[in-house]
Amino acid sequence: MNLLSNIWNHPKTSVTGIILGLVTVCGVLSQQGITLGNAGTGTVVALVAGLGTALLGLFSKDPGSEVTLPTSSKLGCFALILLLFMLPFETGCTQQQKISVAQEIVNWTPVLVSTADTVSAAVQALDPVTVVILGPATLALNTLAPEVQKAAQAYLANPNQTTLQVLQSVITQIQQDVNSTLLAAAKITNPNSQALAVKDVNLIATIANTLLALVQSISTKTQVTAMAAKVRVTLAQVRPLLDQGALQAASVRVSSDLALNHAPTVNQFFAYEAQSGF
Repeated sequence: MNLLSNIWNHPKTSVTGIILGLVTVCGVLSQQGITLGNAGTGTVVALVAGLGTALLGLFSKDPGSEVTLPTSSKLGCFALILLLFMLPFETGCTQQQKISVAQEIVNWTPVLVSTADTVSAAVQALDPVTVVILGPATLALNTLAPEVQKAAQAYLANPNQTTLQVLQSVITQIQQDVNSTLLAAAKITNPNSQALAVKDVNLIATIANTLLALVQSISTKTQVTAMAAKVRVTLAQVRPLLDQGALQAASVRVSSDLALNHAPTVNQFFAYEAQSGF
């Protein structure tokens, strides 16, 4: 308990020591090329080291000036320490985990490409009115699917911010295009064609939403927010049209492939996406 009481009674000394240690550790990490993710155009390690250096100046004092911090200031100091220690973990996944997720995305893309091709052909076989409504949309999905595959392979081969942004962009685009296509399919007046069209588009929707969740898992909160800026049709709007059993099965497969302890439920998926702006 002496350690805790010393920290409480001498907060400036304690905080200064912790910040010195933090700056030293950040310097070693930077020399080893460890960044712990990006913070704007810099890295989290550089950000923490810079904050630590700045805070040392705040805690310095002129010789002979003794100041006793009030309790509220002491609490503020410890809150700041906690914030500094939390910063490196804001990026979420380790590099190895990101690579595992990238491989999982790549594993899904051949199915996406073949499914988009199948759905486009299936829609062309429906009644003429349905072909007019959905033909261009499913053809666009068929064209975009190989771009998703290419972007996934590029990120896996070279996992950096540039390739990740391309992957985020194309996955968001195909997910949004699928949502729009589902809404269009729901407006088809021929009951049989409508049922077949919704069922067919769901084949792509399951994969697109799985890919969306995967790429979000290796993205920062800021990046997910940037992805959400492109949202035209939310998942809440199309949820009644989605095959939620297929989504749950996809979640189970992903969890098994990535050796996760449990698969997220469909409700958890929709809740997260709503919070994220999707």
